[in-house]
Amino acid sequence: MDLTSLLIFAGALVVSAGSPGPSIAALVARVLTRGVKDVLPFLAAMWIGEAIWLSLAIFGLAVVAQSFHLAFAVIKWAGVAYLLWLAWKMWTAPVAEEGAALPASDSPFKLFFAGMAVTLGNPKIMVFYLALLPTIVDLGSVTIVGWAELTATMAVVLIAVDLGWTFAASQARRLLRSPRATRIANRVSATAMAGAAGAIATR
Repeated sequence: MDLTSLLIFAGALVVSAGSPGPSIAALVARVLTRGVKDVLPFLAAMWIGEAIWLSLAIFGLAVVAQSFHLAFAVIKWAGVAYLLWLAWKMWTAPVAEEGAALPASDSPFKLFFAGMAVTLGNPKIMVFYLALLPTIVDLGSVTIVGWAELTATMAVVLIAVDLGWTFAASQARRLLRSPRATRIANRVSATAMAGAAGAIATR
């Protein structure tokens, strides 16, 4: 891949990944309610999920993705159900008083599944890789080395963008000290999570 093509791809991905959507809403909601300590499996699944979409597009498997529409639909609705469950947990979460034990974190597997479901079931991401990417990169001429270069570029962009959102959410969380502020943050986060589920379900 020539440098110009990689830069164009990176710029388009920055715009797509940086704009708020279901994945970002779910990520920010998670950080606001639980902090950054256990969010890595969720982030890793988001990045792997986008690498899957990129690979499908590059290797000409868009038709295969359409053929397995039912499988992706199952993943989508499983993700919607899990996000709604998380939203309910956030909305009803008790506000921890000073000295009280923090709620137990979800298992890394559950967080990884949630991140993968959000990413694979997100129409915005699917459209970017299967519809917009071919207008940015000549996929027919991409070799294995080119795929590796695009994947590495994608990883750098997504890590920078998603960690930026994570840092911003963690800084906002530091301001939430009182029980009332924590309750409001929990319910705003629950609303954002439910909104992410709704955005995925209606597209």
